Order: sequence, then structure tokens, then C-alpha cells
Amino acid sequence: MPDSFKVMLVDDEESIRKVVEQTLVKDGYKVLYAPDGEKALRMFKEERPSLLILDVMLPEMDGFELCRIIRKESAVPIIMLSAKGDIVDKSVGFNMGADDYVSKPFSPVELSLRIKALLRRTTNTVNCSQTENSPDIVSVKGLEINCKKYEIIVRGKKVDLTPKEFELLCFMARNSGQVFTREQLFNILWGEDYVGDTGTITVFMRKIREKIEEDPARPKYIVTVWGVGYKFCC
Repeated sequence: MPDSFKVMLVDDEESIRKVVEQTLVKDGYKVLYAPDGEKALRMFKEERPSLLILDVMLPEMDGFELCRIIRKESAVPIIMLSAKGDIVDKSVGFNMGADDYVSKPFSPVELSLRIKALLRRTTNTVNCSQTENSPDIVSVKGLEINCKKYEIIVRGKKVDLTPKEFELLCFMARNSGQVFTREQLFNILWGEDYVGDTGTITVFMRKIREKIEEDPARPKYIVTVWGVGYKFCC
């Protein structure tokens, strides 16, 4: 991974800073550091890092709010750090636009692999959901997905999805009728060599349904194929 990549850590714990900094320097990244959300915002605008690592519990402004603000203006990869590992906490992070989630305590090797996978995917110019014959616009049953402009219109109203939610929905819409396992969808979004929990896909599906379905408990766009996975219904 080229040393031109800048990774910014936002965490007020000195022990975490030392571990992450040692890992990043060893991997050849330029390391940026901010102890709180306010300083992180200023540094982000000045330095424009290649990837962010945000702790959830920060002074002044928590990591979720910082993620939400940054996501409004940038698609930079964001990894959340937290002592919590439950699904509710992860759901909040992903809903704010996070790309990945690492629970404390964590392995420096695992963090390194996750960073490399996210940066490799970000710098890859080929859209994983794009094929030669893929439509740019998918329209069905009151739902319009513009995969080129990253726009979603549901029953005449624009709906905001996080970058990862959009990519997942766009991929499935472009492959309507085909059933995908959670493992397949996870690999499509993050890459086969990425270390992570396929349960993340379950969280993403729930959040997408909450935003596009009239009745998320009885979805008509993305349905569950029990024992297999999910499919987009045309």
C-alpha cells in the first residue's frame, strides 16, 4: 500500500493511539491524530485523509455524530472503534455512514487487514455492481434507483441511503430475481479477503427496508429467501 495514504485516528485514549499509530506507521501510512471531534473536523477539512478511524466515545462530540457530519460531504472510508460489540451499537454506526466496525480490544493485525481492504476497494476504479449490460436506472413498483447519480426515489420522495446501503441496494436491483447469500453480498461489498462479520448484511438489509419499504416487516422490494439469503423482486 503506497505511503501517500493518510489515515486519521480520532480517539482520546493514549493506549489506543500508540497501538494504532505503531500499526499504521509499520504499514507505511502517514498518521494523523485528533483527540476529539471538534479538532477532527478541522483536521479533516485541512488534510483530507484517505481513511478515518473514529472512536465512538469522544469528548465534545461522539464518533457517531462526527461520522454523520463527515459523511454529508465525503465518501471517505470510515472505521468505527467501540468497546461495545452488540448489534444495536453497530446498527447506529452503519446508519450514520460507517463502512466498518471494530470492537475493543482488537488485534492490530485485524485492524491492518481491514484498513488495507477498505483502501484497496476505494481505489479500485471498477464498480463491483457494474457490468457491461447493467442499467443505470432501475424502476419498479414506485421505487426508482439511479445507480449512476446515487439517487433513490420512493413513491415520489427522495430517500437518503448511506454509501454502503446504496451500493448493496443498487447491486441487488441490477441483479433482480437472483438470490444471494449473506456471504456473497458481504464479499461483493468488501472483497473476499476482507475480515468481518457477515451479520453486518442483516443490519444493512434492515436499515434499507426501513427507508424504502411501506411495511418493513413485509418487504416487497428486498425479500428474504429463508435458509438461503436475499433477492430483489422486480
